[in-house]
Amino acid sequence: MIIPRYRITDSLIPGAGKGLILDEPVPHGRVVVVPDRIDRLIPHSAWAKLPRDSIEARSSARWFEDWFSLTPEWTDECYINHASDPTGMWHLGFVFAARDLAPGTELTMDYRYVIGTGEVADFTCSKTGEQIVGLPWRENLVHSAQSLLALLGETPALAVTPRATGTDSA
Repeated sequence: MIIPRYRITDSLIPGAGKGLILDEPVPHGRVVVVPDRIDRLIPHSAWAKLPRDSIEARSSARWFEDWFSLTPEWTDECYINHASDPTGMWHLGFVFAARDLAPGTELTMDYRYVIGTGEVADFTCSKTGEQIVGLPWRENLVHSAQSLLALLGETPALAVTPRATGTDSA
């Protein structure tokens, strides 16, 4: 569920197709997306057997470890595009405002957190042409937890950063 008012329209990222544009301001640290309508969870081994162009494979995201949410529909959350300097921060299915977001801002996130460990996205970075590769689960969890704590002003982020593997893309 997307909490603030928004619209789906042309993405502000060249070549990205449609994007999710906020229609109201969102202060940094606020929850923007709450997981809902998760039909079921499946292990990566089952997810990998889905046809890559199926709606189930294209609308699924890694939920935790090697488990993926399986959504047999294309929800509006699927219009959150990838960015290396995202406006949203993903943590365990929630997306938080990574900074103060003004109306007209496109909600983006780092896809390295939602694709499987070592999985390569079907597209490359629109800015650098680099591949986008899923982070190992432990690195994913540690970094997103530290980033969330820092975002909320609870503790400074430690010097654990994901390896650079790609940035903004469609």
